[in-house]
Amino acid sequence: MLGYLLKHAHLALEHQAQAALADLGVTVRDLGVLRVIASGEAQSQQEAAAVLGVDRTSMVALLDALERQGIVARSPSEQDRRRNIIALTDHGWEVFRQAESRYSETERDFTARLGDAGSAGLRQALRTVLSENGHA
Repeated sequence: MLGYLLKHAHLALEHQAQAALADLGVTVRDLGVLRVIASGEAQSQQEAAAVLGVDRTSMVALLDALERQGIVARSPSEQDRRRNIIALTDHGWEVFRQAESRYSETERDFTARLGDAGSAGLRQALRTVLSENGHA
Protein backbone atom coordinates (compact mmCIF):
# COMPACT_ATOMS: atom_id res chain seq x y z
CA MET A 1 0.00 0.00 0.00
CA LEU A 2 2.87 2.42 0.75
CA GLY A 3 4.28 1.96 -2.76
CA TYR A 4 0.89 2.73 -4.28
CA LEU A 5 0.51 5.90 -2.20
CA LEU A 6 4.04 7.11 -2.94
CA LYS A 7 3.66 6.42 -6.66
CA HIS A 8 0.34 8.20 -6.98
CA ALA A 9 1.43 11.14 -4.84
CA HIS A 10 4.48 11.49 -7.10
CA LEU A 11 2.34 11.31 -10.25
CA ALA A 12 -0.11 13.91 -8.92
CA LEU A 13 2.69 16.30 -7.92
CA GLU A 14 4.44 15.80 -11.25
CA HIS A 15 1.21 16.47 -13.17
CA GLN A 16 0.66 19.74 -11.30
CA ALA A 17 4.30 20.76 -11.74
CA GLN A 18 4.24 19.99 -15.47
CA ALA A 19 1.27 22.32 -15.84
CA ALA A 20 3.04 25.05 -13.85
CA LEU A 21 6.18 24.79 -16.03
CA ALA A 22 4.51 24.34 -19.42
CA ASP A 23 4.68 27.93 -20.65
CA LEU A 24 8.39 28.11 -19.76
CA GLY A 25 9.06 25.36 -22.29
CA VAL A 26 10.58 22.97 -19.75
CA THR A 27 9.42 19.79 -18.09
CA VAL A 28 9.99 18.51 -14.57
CA ARG A 29 12.69 16.26 -16.01
CA ASP A 30 14.34 19.26 -17.68
CA LEU A 31 14.25 21.10 -14.36
CA GLY A 32 16.18 18.22 -12.79
CA VAL A 33 18.90 18.67 -15.40
CA LEU A 34 18.96 22.43 -14.85
CA ARG A 35 19.28 21.93 -11.09
CA VAL A 36 22.29 19.67 -11.50
CA ILE A 37 23.99 22.15 -13.84
CA ALA A 38 23.11 25.22 -11.73
CA SER A 39 24.32 23.60 -8.51
CA GLY A 40 27.68 22.68 -10.02
CA GLU A 41 27.11 18.99 -9.22
CA ALA A 42 27.97 18.19 -12.82
CA GLN A 43 29.99 20.02 -15.42
CA SER A 44 29.83 17.48 -18.22
CA GLN A 45 27.10 15.53 -19.95
CA GLN A 46 28.47 12.30 -18.49
CA GLU A 47 28.54 13.69 -14.94
CA ALA A 48 24.98 15.01 -15.26
CA ALA A 49 23.77 11.64 -16.54
CA ALA A 50 25.45 9.87 -13.61
CA VAL A 51 24.04 12.26 -10.99
CA LEU A 52 20.52 11.92 -12.40
CA GLY A 53 20.71 8.20 -13.12
CA VAL A 54 19.90 8.80 -16.79
CA ASP A 55 21.44 6.82 -19.63
CA ARG A 56 23.79 8.61 -22.02
CA THR A 57 21.37 8.59 -24.98
CA SER A 58 18.55 10.11 -22.91
CA MET A 59 20.88 12.78 -21.53
CA VAL A 60 22.00 13.77 -25.02
CA ALA A 61 18.36 14.09 -26.12
CA LEU A 62 17.48 16.20 -23.05
CA LEU A 63 20.46 18.49 -23.61
CA ASP A 64 19.79 18.74 -27.35
CA ALA A 65 16.28 20.06 -26.62
CA LEU A 66 17.52 22.49 -23.95
CA GLU A 67 20.29 23.70 -26.25
CA ARG A 68 17.82 24.31 -29.12
CA GLN A 69 15.84 26.55 -26.74
CA GLY A 70 18.96 28.49 -25.81
CA ILE A 71 18.78 27.29 -22.18
CA VAL A 72 22.07 25.37 -22.08
CA ALA A 73 25.28 25.57 -24.04
CA ARG A 74 27.78 22.79 -24.64
CA SER A 75 31.43 23.20 -25.44
CA PRO A 76 34.30 20.74 -25.73
CA SER A 77 36.46 20.38 -22.64
CA GLU A 78 39.92 21.87 -23.01
CA GLN A 79 41.39 18.85 -21.18
CA ASP A 80 39.46 16.18 -23.12
CA ARG A 81 37.87 17.10 -26.47
CA ARG A 82 35.62 14.02 -26.28
CA ARG A 83 33.97 15.48 -23.17
CA ASN A 84 31.29 18.18 -23.46
CA ILE A 85 31.08 20.84 -20.76
CA ILE A 86 27.53 22.04 -20.10
CA ALA A 87 26.46 25.39 -18.71
CA LEU A 88 23.32 27.45 -18.39
CA THR A 89 23.09 30.43 -20.71
CA ASP A 90 21.87 33.80 -19.43
CA HIS A 91 18.42 32.86 -20.73
CA GLY A 92 18.84 29.46 -19.08
CA TRP A 93 19.49 31.04 -15.68
CA GLU A 94 16.29 33.07 -16.02
CA VAL A 95 14.28 30.00 -17.03
CA PHE A 96 15.84 28.05 -14.16
CA ARG A 97 14.95 30.71 -11.56
CA GLN A 98 11.37 30.93 -12.81
CA ALA A 99 10.99 27.15 -13.00
CA GLU A 100 12.38 26.67 -9.47
CA SER A 101 10.00 29.29 -8.12
CA ARG A 102 7.00 27.71 -9.82
CA TYR A 103 8.02 24.23 -8.72
CA SER A 104 8.42 25.36 -5.11
CA GLU A 105 5.01 27.01 -5.23
CA THR A 106 3.51 23.83 -6.67
CA GLU A 107 5.04 21.78 -3.83
CA ARG A 108 3.67 24.24 -1.25
CA ASP A 109 0.19 24.02 -2.80
CA PHE A 110 0.44 20.23 -3.02
CA THR A 111 1.23 19.84 0.70
CA ALA A 112 -0.83 22.81 1.97
CA ARG A 113 -3.45 20.60 3.65
CA LEU A 114 -0.71 19.13 5.84
CA GLY A 115 0.22 22.53 7.24
CA ASP A 116 3.80 23.70 7.63
CA ALA A 117 4.65 21.18 10.35
CA GLY A 118 3.04 18.29 8.47
CA SER A 119 4.81 19.20 5.25
CA ALA A 120 8.18 19.44 7.01
CA GLY A 121 7.46 16.14 8.79
CA LEU A 122 6.65 14.40 5.52
CA ARG A 123 9.91 15.58 3.95
CA GLN A 124 11.91 14.52 6.99
CA ALA A 125 10.24 11.12 7.13
CA LEU A 126 11.01 10.50 3.46
CA ARG A 127 14.63 11.64 3.90
CA THR A 128 15.01 9.27 6.85
CA VAL A 129 13.57 6.31 4.96
CA LEU A 130 15.75 7.04 1.93
CA SER A 131 18.95 7.53 3.90
CA GLU A 132 18.37 4.35 5.87
CA ASN A 133 17.97 2.47 2.60
CA GLY A 134 21.19 3.67 1.00
CA HIS A 135 20.02 6.80 -0.81
CA ALA A 136 21.38 10.29 -0.31
